[in-house]
Amino acid sequence: MTSPLLPALRGEQTSHTPVWFMRQAGRSLPEYRELRAGTAMLDACRDPELVSEITLQPVRRHGVDAAIFFSDIVVPLQAAGVDVEIVPGRGPVIANPIRSRAEVDALPELEPDMIPDIAESIGRVTAELGRSTPLIGFAGAPFTLASYLIEGGPSKNHEKTKSLMVSEPDTFSRLLAKLARISSTFLDVQLSAGASAYQLFDSWAGYLSRRDYEAHVLEHSSAVFDSLGHHEVPSIHFGVQTGELLSSMSRAGSTAVGVDFRVDLADASTRVQPGQPLQGNLDPALLFAPWEALAPRVEQIVRQGLEHEAGFVFNLGHGVLPDTDPEVPGKIVDEVHRVSAEILAARG
Repeated sequence: MTSPLLPALRGEQTSHTPVWFMRQAGRSLPEYRELRAGTAMLDACRDPELVSEITLQPVRRHGVDAAIFFSDIVVPLQAAGVDVEIVPGRGPVIANPIRSRAEVDALPELEPDMIPDIAESIGRVTAELGRSTPLIGFAGAPFTLASYLIEGGPSKNHEKTKSLMVSEPDTFSRLLAKLARISSTFLDVQLSAGASAYQLFDSWAGYLSRRDYEAHVLEHSSAVFDSLGHHEVPSIHFGVQTGELLSSMSRAGSTAVGVDFRVDLADASTRVQPGQPLQGNLDPALLFAPWEALAPRVEQIVRQGLEHEAGFVFNLGHGVLPDTDPEVPGKIVDEVHRVSAEILAARG
């Protein structure tokens, strides 16, 4: 049976609601931990054999309606020549942070021939998936990449990033424009190699006010979607804690908008562009609840999502947490398929 994901992302009618999970490929699966043992994260992300196997693991285990390409937000930075390491327990650490115009200008561009392994990985995955299950490409949004580069790693307050943004707006804009090109190239290679949709992920945009987002960030995220329009594939724009930014983010140019778990889907429906599908938005922490408590929440989100007539894809409102019982996502997939099929059949 062909996956309903792509039609749902285009706002077309489907027989049931499609499901996939952010971070479905990786840390919650014992088979992933066994495979990754002894291999650094960035090394794993550049190994086509590992990437393809890790990407496929949750499709086999959970029966999801799409695979999400196994990668990391900083992979294109590393590929371009940035000295970055993912430190366990902390996250990406940048050896030489970028905080001046000269350092921005010295940041290298990413060229397609720098990432042949990414194209190979995509080819391996799509060959295994066949035509029935789509592969979603993945990249970080310019602002999130900029924050890592400016702060030197993860930040609780993004003070250096915001300081540069307001004190040297031209330098900041120049950095985000370059990062938009890097993200676009990274995604273009994935789509050219066979990915059939993509998600632009903005981990840190939710730390901005709407005014600052629109003044300093929106145009650069839009540039990514604009540059990839020739592929004519569905796209998803998602950010963490971005409820107050949804209406702005929905204007960046994506086909669909991902919704954080902090925002009610009924509210999200009124904030996005007319005819724009939604994706979301079960709280990943609720996967630790007993099934009898979790199942009604799953059904509630399905019902709310299907009230949004422009199209709906079920997902979490952020990524699968590391200690999640690996049997639970598969049960959610079955429940979403069952409940949505009944609702849609009753509607005729």
